[in-house]
Amino acid sequence: MRQVKVGIIGCGGIANGKHMPALSKLKHVEMVAFCDIVEEKALKAAEEFGVEEAKVYTDYKELLKDKTIEVIHVCTPNKSHSFITIDALENGKHVMCEKPMAKTAKEARQMVEAAKSTGNKLTIGYQNRFRSDSEYLHKVCDNGDLGEIYFAKAHAIRRRAVPTWGVFLNEEEQGGGPLIDIGTHALDLTLWMMDNHKPKMVVGKAYAKLKDQRETGNAWGDWNPEEYTVEDSAFGFIQMENGATIFLESSWALNTLETGEAKTTLCGTKAGADMKDGLRVNGVKYNAQYVEKPALSAKGVDFYDGKKESAGDREARLWIEAVVEDKEPVVKPEEAMAVTEILEAIYKSSETGQPVMLGE
Repeated sequence: MRQVKVGIIGCGGIANGKHMPALSKLKHVEMVAFCDIVEEKALKAAEEFGVEEAKVYTDYKELLKDKTIEVIHVCTPNKSHSFITIDALENGKHVMCEKPMAKTAKEARQMVEAAKSTGNKLTIGYQNRFRSDSEYLHKVCDNGDLGEIYFAKAHAIRRRAVPTWGVFLNEEEQGGGPLIDIGTHALDLTLWMMDNHKPKMVVGKAYAKLKDQRETGNAWGDWNPEEYTVEDSAFGFIQMENGATIFLESSWALNTLETGEAKTTLCGTKAGADMKDGLRVNGVKYNAQYVEKPALSAKGVDFYDGKKESAGDREARLWIEAVVEDKEPVVKPEEAMAVTEILEAIYKSSETGQPVMLGE
């Protein structure tokens, strides 16, 4: 496979935690340019992950002028996803943009239009699709084993795990809190399983009930209420054009013991499935109810633990392969756009107290 030169725009947490480590494991990838508004972050990333002659920038537009760079990974706060991605596409680059696709549905649509008009590839960082349980369940759904999936739940619930670093609590930079941060993963997973990205109507409510509390028991230490400008939980009810319905639940802080994120529950006419206790498929066979739990982590032999590449590693590998082999990426921009449209509609419904109609 030929060498692919990659530029990284945004050298913060998600770049260091997922994108750059995953790309560094691919022998045919060279990270040749790094950009961050904080130059020290870009310098550190270049030293750790870059080729010897890697360049460092504080202005992403200067990075995009490098015609040898074929792929850009956009790992900036949500506010800048759309215009950086569009600029990169228009400069002849293929783009992997971190989730969520954009702050607004309008921006997401503009990104899709830019990909179409330029002919360059665009994908969004929904790495939970690449987990072994997700891929197995997708095959189950794609094969029709569940029948028509007409009801589903998208789960993204934390009890006390508010991210207190970066700009996660800043509505202007991020566009929202847990709904747009982790709810987006659960919703993408659910729509992908259903093979249904055509929403019709959304009703939702976002809450900021706990953000003013102190001595919070939070996993990453107490948050600063003065800086907390987003919701702490949000819930939505989505009706799809074909009549299917989805309940989306998301929180960073909620008084509940029912936790779990990037999970889905599916109910079909032939069978159902959930990720509550590992992957479980349920149904009726030979006039008896059954529950099946695929052995996705079976070791096989003592010296092999069965562990495959991580979801982030697999996401990066398949994305680069899509570029090199000129294939459609696993996460299509139109699918990610539908997620953003629904999230925006939940926020809008919460503000107005009214249902929001889509797809008209």
